[in-house]
Amino acid sequence: MASSPILVLLPLLLVLPFLASLGFADANVASTSLVSTGTICNSTPYPSICRSNLPSNDTGDIYYYGRAAMHKSLLQARKFLALVDKYLTRQASLMISAVRALEDCHLLASLNVEFLLNSFQAVNATSSALPMLKADDVQTLLSAILTNGMTCLDGLQSTASAWSVKNSLSVPLANDTKLYSVSLALYTRAWVPPKKKKGKGGAGAWQPKSRQLPFQNGHMSFMMSSRTRQIYDSVTRRTLLQSSEDDPVMVSDIVVVSQDGTWNFTTINDAVMAAPNNTDGTNGYFLIYVTAGVYEEYVSIANNKRYLMMIGDGINQTVITGNRSVADGWTTFSSATFAVVAPNFVAVNITFRNTAGAQKFQAVAVRSAADLSVFFSCSFEAYQDTLYTHSLRQFYRECDVYGTVDFIFGNAAVVFQNCNLYPRLPISGQSNMITAQGRTDVNQNTGTSIHNCTIRAADDLASSNTSVQTYLGRPWKQYSRTVYMQSFMDSLINPAGWQIWNGDFALTTLYYAEYNNTGPGSNTTNRVTWPGYHVINATDAANFTVSSFLLGDNWLPQTGVPYTSGLI
Repeated sequence: MASSPILVLLPLLLVLPFLASLGFADANVASTSLVSTGTICNSTPYPSICRSNLPSNDTGDIYYYGRAAMHKSLLQARKFLALVDKYLTRQASLMISAVRALEDCHLLASLNVEFLLNSFQAVNATSSALPMLKADDVQTLLSAILTNGMTCLDGLQSTASAWSVKNSLSVPLANDTKLYSVSLALYTRAWVPPKKKKGKGGAGAWQPKSRQLPFQNGHMSFMMSSRTRQIYDSVTRRTLLQSSEDDPVMVSDIVVVSQDGTWNFTTINDAVMAAPNNTDGTNGYFLIYVTAGVYEEYVSIANNKRYLMMIGDGINQTVITGNRSVADGWTTFSSATFAVVAPNFVAVNITFRNTAGAQKFQAVAVRSAADLSVFFSCSFEAYQDTLYTHSLRQFYRECDVYGTVDFIFGNAAVVFQNCNLYPRLPISGQSNMITAQGRTDVNQNTGTSIHNCTIRAADDLASSNTSVQTYLGRPWKQYSRTVYMQSFMDSLINPAGWQIWNGDFALTTLYYAEYNNTGPGSNTTNRVTWPGYHVINATDAANFTVSSFLLGDNWLPQTGVPYTSGLI
């Protein structure tokens, strides 16, 4: 993983009272009760932080305190962003590693200000539970705010060359992150509908209709203007367009990237810059068609480039590649070859690579913090930390993921469906961990769900004579949550299934589960006996499907990507 984790070890007596907010028991304080600040704060994970930030000598209901906590969180987020900016103005005197950590923090803090403003506006409008979809939107943002803070903190902690920066920022950031946790706890209790709080492991238990999006020959259908269609038809040599589809994907415009200069752009970054800013999707996606070639560039899709769809010529045909790594002075966060934070992003038929190699340790191929994003028929290739599913809601379908240590990691609410996971040959002495999920708070609606996937050794591992141990995952953070369902596991999986992070860290607070998997590596007889590990039934597994975990029936159809709503 990135750096050694910041171990936020909550005493059990602080955790138990607010497990109630997830449906494990009745909450201590009714939503309409008028109580003191001390009473409400005692039911949060950080009572002292809560008391020092909420109005003292006051009474109110949980909505009053929830709004107060969120408003104070917004003020603190703005204050921290200003502090980061102050240090960035002095970057000439800092080591490059410190500057990169500060640049990460600037992006993350900027997102937190936006997310908190949006969240406060939502809760400020009502003193009752929000509709299901809106409640999930806000819980997702508040979960990401915590993740962003922890990512910044991890990056600062690994910057040994800048003690003054680390010491000046780490303490206020750690306190701010605890305040965000208080806000999330109060929000979950007050504004999240009771139905969404049910389900083991804290997953939502919403039960929508079952849906399998119809596809013709595995191809997307697009609705576009005649001009756009002519451009697209002229550059593609296979039938991606099926005009007879009932529900075509809407496309507002298209640009073409080709390295020979015959079309609009020769680089992907130039095409991204040409995309309109802050669109709402009403007119469809801005489509970037990337013709076959190896593109040696670092692509970053900013938050304002929304509803962007990028389609290549296929895995190993359109390749985006880079070689940044922690060993060469980058943070794990900034080592990504391809990074996206813009909501509603879709990628199809592209290979993403980081070629730094196993010897360079953390080296990310893709980092996604794009809400409601989809990767379809893509390949992710690296070694340690290949795919950084950083935050928010994500879906991966029919993708290939190659790596060694923690090669799928992060704290998004993410489902991998019909994907191939390929553990590779690591450096001597290393074991393979497929996942390292980073949930830090019991109220975060995050986790990694691996559904109907196939786990086999990559060619280099399969042909080696070494006895490399491969595990389903290990707990990067305190409330790590990962579920494998209806997937094929080949014999490379260690019989114990799961590996520790450090001693007994998180073994009682994590949620790891398996349901109805197949293959020689799926036998659960000799699995770990940790309190947080479970072999679950269909009812519990349904909580981690596309429909329940991502509420995907409400946003995936517009992407044109096929998906299975529930269990198979």
